[in-house]
Amino acid sequence: MSGDRKDQGRAPLLDALADYRRQDRYGFSPPGHRQGRGADPRALDVLGDAYRSDVLSTGGLDDRLARNQYLSDAEDLMADAVGAEHTFFSTCGSSLSVKAAMTAVAGPSSGGLLLSRDSHKSVVGGLIFGGIQPRWVTPQWDAERHMSHPPSPEQIRDGWEKYPDAAGALIVSPSPYGTCADIEGIAEVCHERGKPLIVDEAWGAHLPFHDDLPTWAMNAGADVCVVSVHKMGAGFEQGSVFHTQGDLVDFAYLSTCADLLMTTSPNVLVYCGIDAWRRQMVERGERLLGDALGLSRQLRERLSRIPGLRVLEDELLGKEASHDLDRMQILVDVSETGASGYQFADWIREHQRVDMGLSDHRRIMATMSMADGPDTADRLVRAFEACVAAVDGLDPPPPIRLPSPDKLQLESRMSPREAFFAEKVEDVPAAQAPGRLAAEQLTPYPPGIPVAVPGEVLDDAVVEYLRSGLAAGMAVPDATDPKLDTFRVVAQ
Repeated sequence: MSGDRKDQGRAPLLDALADYRRQDRYGFSPPGHRQGRGADPRALDVLGDAYRSDVLSTGGLDDRLARNQYLSDAEDLMADAVGAEHTFFSTCGSSLSVKAAMTAVAGPSSGGLLLSRDSHKSVVGGLIFGGIQPRWVTPQWDAERHMSHPPSPEQIRDGWEKYPDAAGALIVSPSPYGTCADIEGIAEVCHERGKPLIVDEAWGAHLPFHDDLPTWAMNAGADVCVVSVHKMGAGFEQGSVFHTQGDLVDFAYLSTCADLLMTTSPNVLVYCGIDAWRRQMVERGERLLGDALGLSRQLRERLSRIPGLRVLEDELLGKEASHDLDRMQILVDVSETGASGYQFADWIREHQRVDMGLSDHRRIMATMSMADGPDTADRLVRAFEACVAAVDGLDPPPPIRLPSPDKLQLESRMSPREAFFAEKVEDVPAAQAPGRLAAEQLTPYPPGIPVAVPGEVLDDAVVEYLRSGLAAGMAVPDATDPKLDTFRVVAQ
């Protein structure tokens, strides 16, 4: 990332905000708190300087016609830094960026979109919003550990054979577990047919900036890549970008689709966070990420020495598994301790004041960052050691009825959009839900992969899985009935 073509030492948005504050500008316009003057003092005690930097993007930071081009300049610098042709900044997270990419590639009149069934719930939102027909590709499945891996190029090829009229393909890589697809192989399969590949790389913001990390989507031939800067970068929450290359996706049209979904009041702080992180990565990313990878290696070794813990690595790679692994995602199987991942996460939060990322019925994940150091690594190890020592005092985890992979692949009889907007829906008791068409998506979160999508036929196994999982600590935040005593279905 040499930045030979552009001056990567600049941060146009961040510099403009610093200048705005130096000039002591004042606006008779939103936001109404007037750089904190009108904010509650109790809010100022917590949020402090953030109010001073919360200004209008256009008509504030830039003029009413955006003639200084701070945003477009920052986007060009980002594209240059990572080797993309175009970049678009979003302050509405990768959920918006994914929906925009889906809509630009496949509309309601297209042949649909090839999708891995382990896609994030935001993808289902894109299906509903865009009226897009999903053409599901079954991910690779580890039945022993009850977890999915990204689909292989062969599975995507089979998908094209079955759905040759699909407008494009979308895969998730890295997965929430840090596992990565063979993007280069999948891109080749798509491009043989002249079809674009979208990669939901929300967990891969750091990938372009160190050679020891998995290959990032643009280098592997993807046409559109969606990245959450706030996840593995150093941006604020909701900071996201999408990158494009090639001529299979019209960037101008993609930007227009994003504009349909985008807020007209973007947060300048989020923009500046993206801009500042790009400069930091170009200047110091290789060293920062190298240190983080070294720390992650040490942590994997230290955690693996704690009795009852199994740090997963080789098990996640190879045939019928994943092509590569982001080793900054430390996935730990805690099942040998007799506790669940949900119990581990809750105990560590309550007793060690440490918040973990993903947890499920048998695993818990520590997501490492370039911000971590020996002190935070020691704190993580102490938290795990303390939890293992306290496991005997925990109640046995309630059993979860884990369905087989074939039971998780529900039959789709209605498009997600038709089912979600069905004229008549009803809430039926759980015992009556099997055999009915779901009118809602049901998503254990994290990782945020829907178990049921609107228009799919619910079955006994999925209903039992969700209800038993909820009792064991699983979160299903998008269910109409948070207790899952009833399910929303299309009325017969």
